[in-house]
Amino acid sequence: MIPDEDFITDENIPGPTKEEIRCMVICKSEVSPDDIVVDVGCGTGGLTVEFAKIAKKVYAIDRNPEALKLTEKNLKKHGVYEKVNLIEGDALQILDSELDKVSDTIPDFDILMIGGSSGDLTSIIKKGYKKLKNKGKVIVTSIMLETRVEAVKTLQTLDMIPEVVEISISKGRIVEKGTMMLARNPVTIVSAKKTLIY
Repeated sequence: MIPDEDFITDENIPGPTKEEIRCMVICKSEVSPDDIVVDVGCGTGGLTVEFAKIAKKVYAIDRNPEALKLTEKNLKKHGVYEKVNLIEGDALQILDSELDKVSDTIPDFDILMIGGSSGDLTSIIKKGYKKLKNKGKVIVTSIMLETRVEAVKTLQTLDMIPEVVEISISKGRIVEKGTMMLARNPVTIVSAKKTLIY
């Protein structure tokens, strides 16, 4: 994993997702070199970069053009820019082929990563599910209790079995008398696999 300090950041744009969380997301995703990933709400691009290091192709979506510019800088810095399509706009419309021609550029995919949904989480999961390949995964990261509950309930309506992992990280800071452990906000990772029986 890339250390947090190796990302270009902006105080007005969320991210990057902390290193330990990125590590767990990549592990839970089981991403492979054959996979196509859609990253909704890419922010600084921390997870976009990590997915691009492994996956065949990543489509990073954000409605904030400044976030996409920052993601582009981080992709170029880490040498994976050519593996990513940056798409500005509303994920819900982009994933809906009837509403937005842009979605034609996004083929059926293997992993739907949702880090930000602007209040449209349920709809994004349901729209994404339609383009998610069989045995593909949906992953939602959340710092809000309501978001994780909504993710679990929505996945269950799609007959997916959610796995819920809450991660609490403390990082050591060296001080005069020793090492002080400083807690970070807990993050929940909700993931589920699409399994269709033919």
